[in-house]
Amino acid sequence: MSTSRPYHHGDLPAALLDAALTLLEEDETFSLRAVARRAGVSPNAPYRHYADKEALLATLATYGFAQLADRLEAAAELTDMAEQYVAFALAHPGLFRLMYGRPTANAAAARTAEILASRLAAPALQIGAWAMVHGLAVLLLDGKLTCADPAQLVRTTVAAALTPAAQAGNRLDS
Repeated sequence: MSTSRPYHHGDLPAALLDAALTLLEEDETFSLRAVARRAGVSPNAPYRHYADKEALLATLATYGFAQLADRLEAAAELTDMAEQYVAFALAHPGLFRLMYGRPTANAAAARTAEILASRLAAPALQIGAWAMVHGLAVLLLDGKLTCADPAQLVRTTVAAALTPAAQAGNRLDS
């Protein structure tokens, strides 16, 4: 008679996701073995839910895009949206770099892009706004821009560059 118990962790996918996010944010070596170790499970446990490291990274990117989209959707105006975008990048640098450092074509990424585009009518302004705000986020993450108040930097930059352009672009599209 065997005394071994069946495998049971509770919510292993959530535990693996949390462990993977921690590894990303701490800029630790990322592997399924490291994720398993961080989650306190056997090295083979992640394979119950993820085929390989790439599958887990894709899940993390999807999670990140969903989180970012929720923040953007809640923003009241364009400057708030820009501020939320940069704040997300600064709060979750490892996840942000993962999201934008790999090809990700899924519903969460599409939703994020749609929300970003929804505040400006002209496609050229949509691309310009995203490029500017993403550039600010990356420059701040990389230490190329330093300031005591990143939120104020974003608000000032957006007000100076995008608000007049958005108003002019929206008049032209009418």
